[in-house]
Amino acid sequence: MGTLSGMPLRMWTYDLAREQSPTLDHLRRFCDLSLESGYNALGLYLEHRFDYPSVPWSHGIGCLTPEMVRTLQEEYRTLQIVPFINLLGHFEGFLYTEAGYPQAEMSFQGMQACPSKPDFVELANKILDDTLEIFTSQIIHVGGDETQQLGACPQCCARVTEYGKQAGVDGMARLFGEHFKPLLDKVVEAGRRPGIWGDMLHAHPDAMPLMHRDTLIFDWQYFQSAGVTSQKFRDEGFDVVYCPTLHVYNATWLHLPQSERNVRENAISASADGAYGVCLTTWECALFGNYETLLPAIRASGGIIQNSEENAPSIEAEGESGDGSPIELDYRQERKADAFLKAYLKEGEAYEEWARLMGVELQDAGGPFEFGGIRSGIKCRMLLYSNPFLLWLRHRDALCGPIGDKALGLFESGVAFAPDASARGVSDFGKSAVMFVRFAEESHRAYAKGNAAHAATALVPCRQIFENLTKIARSNHLRIGGSLADIERCHVAKEHVERAMRRIKQYGDGSLGYLPSFEMITHPNFMPHDQAAWWLINDWARE
Repeated sequence: MGTLSGMPLRMWTYDLAREQSPTLDHLRRFCDLSLESGYNALGLYLEHRFDYPSVPWSHGIGCLTPEMVRTLQEEYRTLQIVPFINLLGHFEGFLYTEAGYPQAEMSFQGMQACPSKPDFVELANKILDDTLEIFTSQIIHVGGDETQQLGACPQCCARVTEYGKQAGVDGMARLFGEHFKPLLDKVVEAGRRPGIWGDMLHAHPDAMPLMHRDTLIFDWQYFQSAGVTSQKFRDEGFDVVYCPTLHVYNATWLHLPQSERNVRENAISASADGAYGVCLTTWECALFGNYETLLPAIRASGGIIQNSEENAPSIEAEGESGDGSPIELDYRQERKADAFLKAYLKEGEAYEEWARLMGVELQDAGGPFEFGGIRSGIKCRMLLYSNPFLLWLRHRDALCGPIGDKALGLFESGVAFAPDASARGVSDFGKSAVMFVRFAEESHRAYAKGNAAHAATALVPCRQIFENLTKIARSNHLRIGGSLADIERCHVAKEHVERAMRRIKQYGDGSLGYLPSFEMITHPNFMPHDQAAWWLINDWARE
């Protein structure tokens, strides 16, 4: 099995959808890296970050354009540039626009469009038609992952219920399959190879009979090998692409040992199983992630994939089920990142030491820095929710104690060893997060003692923290097309710190007749005289 050239697919995906705004030169850099590292394809994960000609309302500034794609396809003819679009789930970038919100499965909730709405079906076909017209790649990936809202709206629920009346029929599988079947067929009729993510087919295997057998199933497994999970797809006659990841989304920077293990296990299994190929995924370089710092790891992954193909060992897959729990425990204990660290060493001894500090040693600090399966609480609570005091609320014990001491030392060493502005920015962000929590804790202690003036003054350095982070975000944007939203998040965080300082000065003397708790007075929803915090305790009020 393999691509039209006869070689297995070797691809990595660049996640534009998480607020990346690359220039053409940035993309050229990624294409050059791909070819130099043994990849024969570069996946562009688009969602709403592409200028679809038929849907001019769907994208923001700095997105990928058809002209950029056509230029890359002309300049890099030996590299397949594969679009990853989303035609049901992960449609949130469309749904939270004025033009797109009527297509949602649930109003102001979730990230899935409604497959029962004719307008959405028409929209999905327009997106697919544009993609087929602009991209020349053999593979067209239509998305299909994480559609957990299947059957949520009344119309879809009725369809699922009606399908379920037939003996042995999974109504959600039928709903999913009926939506994607004509889209996959359209790709085949255009002479291309459709791709779809495998997670919902794991959840609803009865959808598989509705899928065209030319469909490539991309089985993403980040805590084990897809060799464990993909047998059901291969038994049904589908070609499978094994999809490991770089563990960025769940790290302050990148968990190097677990990432290398995941790549290696999937690459070895793909070769042993005769899989169609391997697709390295890279997710979520917003929230002060940085693609420039990932390039050596992407390069090393290409070498691992290519070497596994050439040696094609026979292995036994780990584990007996797809839930990943025993494998995840092993991943938490993983310590080796030899190939990845060697890739950083090629860029200089300082870079290798920086990568070791940020990618290996930082995990040993424990707490919110250790390896886990969910999105990084440090990054989300510092910036994503427009309230950095959430980081203090959830992690003050850890970050104000020995865990914070160790992490702070590592971040300071990381700043010292950083070979360039991108690496230094990653370490500065981590250092800033720890320092913010410590300033907030000093403020809290003074506030609890009734010293409102000291409590407000203790937060003054936090202004500078977010001013510095704003500069780092701007640099990230200019150097590698990083998130514009991160710049705005820093502005919002600084403004909220200043708002909290004003509230502490105004109400920290007990002038309300009671002293609001520190977590209340620093929350964006704080309302004077609402002592019972109805906005928090009543579920119906949480909109």
